[in-house]
Amino acid sequence: MGSSKINDIGDILKAREVITEDQLQMIRGHQAKRAIATHRLILDLNLASEKDTLETLASIHSVDFKDLSGFSIPASIREAVPIKLIFHYRFIPISLTPEVITVAYGDLPSGLELANLRLLLKREVRFALTTPSQIDAIIKSEFGLGAETVDKLRESKGDLLSDQELVFDLSHESSDKAVDGTISELVDQILEEALRLRTTDIHFEPYPNTIKLRYRIDGILQTIPVPGELRPLYSAIVSRLKVMAELDISDRRFPQDGRVSMKTDGEAYDLRVSVIPTKHGEALCLRILGRQSLLLVPSELGMFPHQERLFDQLIQLPQGLILISGPTGSGKTTTLYAALAQANDDQRKIITIEDPVEYQIDGIAQMQAREDIGLTFSKGLRSILRHDPDVVLVGEIRDSDTAEIAIRAAQTGHLVLSTIHANDSLAAVPRLVNMGVDSTILSASLNCSIAQRLARQICKGCTISDPAPEHGLIQEMSEALNKTASELRTEVGRGCVECQEKGMKGRMAIYEFAAINESLAEAINQQVGLIQLRKIAIEQGWKPLRQEAFQRVQDGTLSLAELQRVTWRLDFAQN
Repeated sequence: MGSSKINDIGDILKAREVITEDQLQMIRGHQAKRAIATHRLILDLNLASEKDTLETLASIHSVDFKDLSGFSIPASIREAVPIKLIFHYRFIPISLTPEVITVAYGDLPSGLELANLRLLLKREVRFALTTPSQIDAIIKSEFGLGAETVDKLRESKGDLLSDQELVFDLSHESSDKAVDGTISELVDQILEEALRLRTTDIHFEPYPNTIKLRYRIDGILQTIPVPGELRPLYSAIVSRLKVMAELDISDRRFPQDGRVSMKTDGEAYDLRVSVIPTKHGEALCLRILGRQSLLLVPSELGMFPHQERLFDQLIQLPQGLILISGPTGSGKTTTLYAALAQANDDQRKIITIEDPVEYQIDGIAQMQAREDIGLTFSKGLRSILRHDPDVVLVGEIRDSDTAEIAIRAAQTGHLVLSTIHANDSLAAVPRLVNMGVDSTILSASLNCSIAQRLARQICKGCTISDPAPEHGLIQEMSEALNKTASELRTEVGRGCVECQEKGMKGRMAIYEFAAINESLAEAINQQVGLIQLRKIAIEQGWKPLRQEAFQRVQDGTLSLAELQRVTWRLDFAQN
């Protein structure tokens, strides 16, 4: 596809008011760093619905767009088209004659790909475009993930699948290379499907007669259908993943942890692999770390413009402490890495201590905490301070020793970034005091405390006005935004194939900033209670996370139900 075509789709979507000028500039900024087509970036960044994007792409290239909602592949076509071609090329055959086959793709196929299909199917090949989600949904409903592997192994192993477990021999002397290769293909397929669905965690769970495969998508676990015959292959799947992570395949009694680096479509990913023994076999959890997502700039994090400006100012400060709080999986690491990327220049020395080091950044010295050998955050931090750093990142303040050293470092000419477990930005203050940090020193050292949560966005493919918004939340939102109920905008997703009928697709971060000014510093110094501290902060313009999230509801990106899901604990804690 030529470069002029690549730019056209962004311009067209902007002209149709599907994306904004700022979003178009974000796309072009990404393209300067990544060799990726515009339509793929738009989908990757969740800036437009798949239908809008693929319809526009189809019109640019003068091909048909097909809505395959409710489509099932006719039996005559299934018999004529090998399943391995459907899985390999990711298409859906939609019509067939003795001379012509028409297939639907979720992206533009290459000329070589179409030529190969022409030879393999012995017919003229015509193609149309549809949405990637419809391709995935039809393949899963028609075949189930891993169906091709089962067919291959049934051909090579006969009745083995029905009465015993397949043992996967990964030694160099293994004689059954065909089986080994097929298991590798299955594992690759599971990983590729997870990446395609923007999965953050993959769970393999063994049971007596079945295995359960679940993906965590947008923070929610979803069961992925697989053929029932995969149970005898489970040990082979586990062995393959353990080899990839450089773990001991002979040890099935103890938990193991490893790491896998992988690349697909030009994107680099890291997998953190955790294996634990259970009654029916080893259970696996794979955490997917997308390296590109860890290098976002502040404008891509989801902050409001005033938050983004404050964030930029904080990163440029010569010293002080910046804290980020939030539960596991709330995006704290992504925010920290964005801050590091912003601070990373030739004029400042940056050193981190992390557990684990999730991504290596050029120009930054990164240390891995290893509590098993005594390299704790506090010990590592002491060593770091002897290396003349300007900026220090401490993965997490977990104990009084680490807290004390971090606070002292923030006082003595270092900009310190870290995370802490607290319900909101201001609750981080009594948390540190309870760890033994002197309130006088804390008030002089803390520049800003930031709380964040990840919330699921309304699917752009099925957005409708909320037919029955919760009345209590409407009243609360009206007061928070100083608008009448009739002026408020509340939307939901009705559910479609793009969002797997969930009504939500993709996530965004919601931020709460508590910049420590003189009034708040004095309150911290006087050790006022958390309730009083919040009252003072509100007088200074501080907004709780829940109020910040109401603006996202008004913007049409967040539903009231999702706001309640991610902020109810904070609301409960504040009353």
